[in-house]
Amino acid sequence: MAPRADVEAHLQAFAEHAEDLALVHHDRRITHGDLRDAVFRTARALDGRGVGPGSIVVLLGGNEPEGIVARFAVNLLGAGVTQPYAGLSPESRGRIVADVDAATMLVVPGHERDADAVLEHAPPVDRVVLDEGLTAGYGADPVACRARPGDVEQIRHTGGTTGHPKGITYTFAHHLRMLSHTWRPSAADDADEPAEPVRQLVCTTIAHAAGGIADRTLAVGGAVVLLDGFDPAEVLATIERERITDLWLLPPLLHRLLDHPDLDDRDLSSLRTVIYGGAPAVPARTAEAVRRIGPVFVQFYGQTEAGGISVLTREEHEDPSLLGTVGRVLPTTELSVRGPEGEPGELWVRTGMEFDGYWKQPELTARTLDADGWMHTGDVGYLDDRGYLHVVDRLGDVVVVVGGHVHTPEVENVLVGHDGVREAAVFGAPDDDGSEAVHAAVVTEPGAAPDPAELTDLVARRQGPMYAPADVGFVDEMPLTDAGKVDKKALRARLAAQ
Repeated sequence: MAPRADVEAHLQAFAEHAEDLALVHHDRRITHGDLRDAVFRTARALDGRGVGPGSIVVLLGGNEPEGIVARFAVNLLGAGVTQPYAGLSPESRGRIVADVDAATMLVVPGHERDADAVLEHAPPVDRVVLDEGLTAGYGADPVACRARPGDVEQIRHTGGTTGHPKGITYTFAHHLRMLSHTWRPSAADDADEPAEPVRQLVCTTIAHAAGGIADRTLAVGGAVVLLDGFDPAEVLATIERERITDLWLLPPLLHRLLDHPDLDDRDLSSLRTVIYGGAPAVPARTAEAVRRIGPVFVQFYGQTEAGGISVLTREEHEDPSLLGTVGRVLPTTELSVRGPEGEPGELWVRTGMEFDGYWKQPELTARTLDADGWMHTGDVGYLDDRGYLHVVDRLGDVVVVVGGHVHTPEVENVLVGHDGVREAAVFGAPDDDGSEAVHAAVVTEPGAAPDPAELTDLVARRQGPMYAPADVGFVDEMPLTDAGKVDKKALRARLAAQ
């Protein structure tokens, strides 16, 4: 019988690999069988506490196993999950709690004070700590899946500080579609014999891309090693100690590995696949990574709303001329470049993996995903003569930073709220290491001279540290395009010249 939700497919995989290692966190080692039992116990404990078909649960925690168990248990009961990014302020996360009409907040042990801070800015909800006391007395007998195809399985919020939070929504039906579109680079693809089981390292938040990749690892009986955050020395030591085969990184984090003095002293021979993406890559640094670590790199280009778009394979990384591209379009994806012929244009895609809409924002959904299924990515690019995709710019006011997405109007609204600021423009620009960071240009009120550090601190307090500009510059007036909009390309060029 076909599964009603991907959580059923995972539970079946857990049973088939019951004796194999599933999760590692500090000194804890959990088998697939233990993971399956924990999901059933947690589902039984949460049943009747506002967790059921059609409801949305807020999950607060880090990369602890309890959060993974809880997410599967909630989905098994037919409810959806949202995990606000830790980089958002308590006020922003409180807005998200209110936005999804959550009846329940699940809190991973160790995050109780964080939950208290969030709930100061949210409507009353049932606060449940995911400790051993919650599941005491409950058996691990199987629980029937209550998921309904049209109900929400997951919401990823990319903002929420001002106005309506932007929630990217996936239904249970969406994740079932994902099962048929799953793309996973494997060292065994071209080999005559199967590779060793996958051992994936998670060193970024499991609430974002790393979580989806971890789910696919668990679905094939692999093991996921969980770190609480990214520390290059710890990452390198863990790869050696745990014989890690698979890793996902944003390019700036890869650069930090390359710059760490331990790199050449660690045994990284177990690595088979290092997927990178989520931010612009620097070709010279990518070539350095291949040279120093090995032919294990795969670049994946996609979007949270759109799914997978293109891939640059391991073999293609051997050609330096291809490192400035994002690879070839996936066979399951249709691509259309909308703009003057022969020039870069906006990339529209149909992937079969598109999201189900923005939570409570049908007009924004309609502007992003049209009636024919074309997703307007907001990225600008072109296909070269060899069929490789180049991404050269972004139309939308979004900055992709380590830890999430920053929507620039939210930062601009906070800056303009300062008594000394008349206008503000916020944009993303590459830093010295090739990562993308938030920058701001400000026009002050006559006679005012606000301290840049004061403005940065204001944003950090109101919105959270990942929104804080790395640089605040002052201009006499904002440069404008012919259409009268703030010319953020000119601001980037000004920053680069400085």
